Amino acid sequence: HPRLSKVVKRRLRELHRTLDPVALLAEMRDAQAELGTRVDARSGRLAAASPPAPTKIAAAFAKELGNDLHLGEQRIIHRRMRKPYKKRMRMPSMLDPHLANIERWLTAEPRLTALAILGRLAEQCPEQFGPPQHTIVQRLLRSLRRKAVETIIPRTAEGAAQAADPGTGAAATCDGHSATSPVPPILRAMTQPQTGR
Repeated sequence: HPRLSKVVKRRLRELHRTLDPVALLAEMRDAQAELGTRVDARSGRLAAASPPAPTKIAAAFAKELGNDLHLGEQRIIHRRMRKPYKKRMRMPSMLDPHLANIERWLTAEPRLTALAILGRLAEQCPEQFGPPQHTIVQRLLRSLRRKAVETIIPRTAEGAAQAADPGTGAAATCDGHSATSPVPPILRAMTQPQTGR
């Protein structure tokens, strides 16, 4: 531009020479390598090493671009550390003091719903139980029924095996008859077909 002095033009030309994108990329890679070395030394896993020598020749750097693309970044900070799993301990439930009552109700009425159980608990402790506790009661009821099923299925399998071969059962007697343990009322009621509601 005619209005600019020669000093300013010379300065702009010097700046323009330094704006080579390959040279800027080489400087960025050098800075990244130095930063990675510092992080590795800070973690205490690797001994502090001297920073790599900066790339001075842009042409040599440009020839190396893309050659190591398949290797990827091999830094320890990019690997996720595996932590040992810490088993969670069971926290006390607000239903623990009422567990005996709930099991007694289920023995008498095996098809009792969580809402009905919650209603009975709310009658006993209205300040402690209400609609927000419905999910907790549902979870407990599901757990109790799962345990009941896990108890009845092995007994059914044992009964079938003893019926097929009465002499091999654990409770077999000398006359060929087997005496199985009685089924709890809650399990007996759960296996019976449901009559009218």
